[in-house]
Amino acid sequence: MAVDIYKGLVRPLLFSGLKTDPEWLHKTTLQWLGALNERRDAAAMALLRRQIQNRCSYSDPRLNQSCFGLQFPNPVGLAAGFDKDGAAAGLWSDFGFGFAEMGTVTWHAQAGNPQPRLFRLIEDEAVLNRMGFNNLGAQALADRLRDVNARGAASAMAPTDAATVAPLGINLGKSKITPLEQAVDDYCSSFKVLRDLGDYFVVNVSSPNTPGLRQLQAAEQLSPILAGLQALNIQQRPLLLKIAPDLSEADIAAIVEVALEQKLAGIIATNTTIDRSNLKTHRLSATGNLVTEEAGGLSGAPLRQRSTEVIRFIHRETQGRLPIVGVGGVASAADAWEKITAGASLVQLYSGWVYQGPEMMRHLLQGLAEQLDQAGFACINDAVGTANGSHS
Repeated sequence: MAVDIYKGLVRPLLFSGLKTDPEWLHKTTLQWLGALNERRDAAAMALLRRQIQNRCSYSDPRLNQSCFGLQFPNPVGLAAGFDKDGAAAGLWSDFGFGFAEMGTVTWHAQAGNPQPRLFRLIEDEAVLNRMGFNNLGAQALADRLRDVNARGAASAMAPTDAATVAPLGINLGKSKITPLEQAVDDYCSSFKVLRDLGDYFVVNVSSPNTPGLRQLQAAEQLSPILAGLQALNIQQRPLLLKIAPDLSEADIAAIVEVALEQKLAGIIATNTTIDRSNLKTHRLSATGNLVTEEAGGLSGAPLRQRSTEVIRFIHRETQGRLPIVGVGGVASAADAWEKITAGASLVQLYSGWVYQGPEMMRHLLQGLAEQLDQAGFACINDAVGTANGSHS
């Protein structure tokens, strides 16, 4: 019911009626969640958390997933970009997420690109962003996560079955002020201060919003970064790579080869796209400019098909040997199922949550359980890659 209220009343009011600035609304939401996160062990807050869990979570042991040595209560996670500084790091499982990825974080704190830099394309159920890795820096995130861990250890509230503690990922990017030739040191500096605090780590060389960053996807640029991080990876944390959707199959194949050589734990497919094809929105009201003239990465429904194509290609290319986290246009159980059966062991979402509302996860996970019933699979892992005529 609340999802319908959100989509029928709250979202139109915020998006169209009040025409709230997307970045302001995002920041305000995180401030509220951050306040809850900081006091989540207080009695009143514990009660509120249980209410959130009851309305937003869904638990089914068939949805449990094991991937790169980690246990996930369900295969659907929050993508990087929503909670860059870990403001709500201790809360995402309450909202039903099976895991959550903090960041993108950079070694140097940075303000990001000039505003406005976040736009809704409502007709397309899409988001256009050129945020530019705005974050408080790796050390600030490390301090926040230590505090989250300390509060969690002291909390008297035991997690319910629906709110099993979910793995926490950390997405690493290159600082804008760091030259490309010094990228290895930049990524490694962030990893050094954070490596004890993440369950897995992601190397982000695919955002379109940091000048030159996507050049680091080239094998000769990428290998030294991954090798440097693996040399520091004493605890053998799973290390993944996030790639762009705008690559050719030959480029993707070359990246996959590097990933296997460097013994990466998996690939995240995909980041946002610079493609503007087939959009219903032609002009951004916030700027008056044509969408085709606006810089930034596009996420949401328009990315759905391409990201699934990339997932399918990687799964076939590796014969299921390299776990894939599918992201791009996931807004329903059908979307998640499509990516899983194309070869994704896990999926992530961001824009879908913005458009569908806070109870989306419960409906999505219930839908995945129904898909298992219909397909006759015993668990979600049985579905991975089955649309390719194989199973990882």
